[in-house]
Amino acid sequence: MFYGGVLLGPPIFLWPPFGFHIGLVDNWLGDREPVPKCFFRTRMTYVRSTFRHPALPRNELGYTVDYYEGSLSTLCAGCGHDSINAAIVEACWQLNIEPHKVAKLSGIGCSSKSPAYFLSNSHGFNSVHGRMPSVATGANLANRDLIYFGVSGDGDTASIGMGQFVHIVRRNLNMVYLVMNNGCYGLTKGQDSATADVGSKSKAGSVNLFEAIDLSSLAIELGATFVGQSFSGDKDQLVPLLQAAIKHNGFALLNVISPCVTFNNNAGSTKSYDYVREHMEATATMDFVPMMREITTSYEAGAIQDLLMHDGSQIRLHKLAKDWDPMDRNSAMNAIHHAKARGEILTGLLFIDEGSNDLHDILNTSDRPLNSLTETDLVPGSKALEALNASLR
Repeated sequence: MFYGGVLLGPPIFLWPPFGFHIGLVDNWLGDREPVPKCFFRTRMTYVRSTFRHPALPRNELGYTVDYYEGSLSTLCAGCGHDSINAAIVEACWQLNIEPHKVAKLSGIGCSSKSPAYFLSNSHGFNSVHGRMPSVATGANLANRDLIYFGVSGDGDTASIGMGQFVHIVRRNLNMVYLVMNNGCYGLTKGQDSATADVGSKSKAGSVNLFEAIDLSSLAIELGATFVGQSFSGDKDQLVPLLQAAIKHNGFALLNVISPCVTFNNNAGSTKSYDYVREHMEATATMDFVPMMREITTSYEAGAIQDLLMHDGSQIRLHKLAKDWDPMDRNSAMNAIHHAKARGEILTGLLFIDEGSNDLHDILNTSDRPLNSLTETDLVPGSKALEALNASLR
């Protein structure tokens, strides 16, 4: 019998449906009888308990947080992506969002598996590598009433999907675009991605020779109206950032450093848990203030700035960084570059344009979702056409 490439003894029984082998291991010294051994293969079934404590808190819709969860994750234990998924679950539960009013779209990669692990009662579409923005654009134009999550990775966005990313930013599509950034291709054994920092060392020992693409500064340069950056292990910061991004009218990029525990969590990596914790600098202490809800909170001395969102909700920022204004593109760009020069990772809300117009505003599309328009709406008749032509003369 073979186990781990070593011949252990003659196989006497094989039962594939149960995924394990039963064989005899010969005693190579020959002074004992053969000893039966069972070698279990990796075909395993995981079952999530449906039991929930009856006293679990419920949101205004009457749901407990587990209603917003998805399937059991098959990502590596300790993967930062799972922490991001948990933050999405918490953010949507706190905002009282109906899961069926959410659409999740992704490309290819470890990150693009993540939509299966949150909001199982929502819509979902797993597209091809780097092409999620096109699918998101079509879906958003057809039904503007849904909340859109685009989930991507650093390879899916910064390499094969860069062209699509550039244009979805400049069109200001109303969506939350999440980049789960681990600096490597975790699905194909950890090769450096386009966001790997120059000089960063892989688990195999190779050193990256090329400058990294900074997706946050690139998005600000391209005209993004909401740019945030966070760390998968910082739930206190990530949850309010997600809530603010959901409420923003326009394209909201969240670039989240999410360490790959299998291929990029080693000494020398600038995307490892230890490195990020040691070099992370928060731009602000964040709190999300929902609309029409009494808030009691206290802040230490310092400048406080309230940003009014389109639906009346607010983001409250306690300004900590010097010479940083989240509503000024140049200030945000300078803050990112100065942090990079110091070897730091700037996290928090980097930039926001409160008065942005999304793609529907720019194109002046129908207030009703296009997929709900009837033939009468789309073909109003000859009189309406004549009136339209007359108005153009």
